[in-house]
Amino acid sequence: MSKFCKSSDFVIIDPTSQIGEGTTIWYFSQVMAYAVIGKSCNIGQNVVISPKVVLGNNVKIQNNVSVYTGVVCEDDVFLGPSCVFTNILNPRSAICRKEQYVQTRVKKGASIGANATIICGVSIGEYALVGAGSVVTKDVLPYALVFGNPAKQVGWVSEYGNKLVFDKNNTAFCEESKQTYSLKEGRISRIS
Repeated sequence: MSKFCKSSDFVIIDPTSQIGEGTTIWYFSQVMAYAVIGKSCNIGQNVVISPKVVLGNNVKIQNNVSVYTGVVCEDDVFLGPSCVFTNILNPRSAICRKEQYVQTRVKKGASIGANATIICGVSIGEYALVGAGSVVTKDVLPYALVFGNPAKQVGWVSEYGNKLVFDKNNTAFCEESKQTYSLKEGRISRIS
């Protein structure tokens, strides 16, 4: 266990895992073999980080989340309470398919709401926002706001998570961040 990890006697951390400075891990959580957790992360209560999972810096994982092998979360990702990841497309108890784990990537700044389910093999774009209870079955574009079962895009959000409203020039302004965004050919870019 990293000397920088704040944890209790009620946490299990495999000695082969790497935990960055300033990371906090709460009660009844487990970090398994060869997992890599960045700096300043907050791992909530009753969280499982499976073998070889990679978490960037400043990742926030709320209570009751299992992050399975094959999941990569980049910097500043937020995983809401009880959200769910999968890593096999056709699981069977009697058939071992550990060599068939499918990678799922949650990119920088993306947020996944409470009780959302993320089917393996998808990529959730930078600063995307997945609504609570959604079932994500395909890739999510950067800055996209998605929800439902299956999740469908219903709008765009800023890097601060505020819904963007585009004018006739395909420009939007986030009041909170004072950032301006442009929409061109179905893609968002921040222009200031």
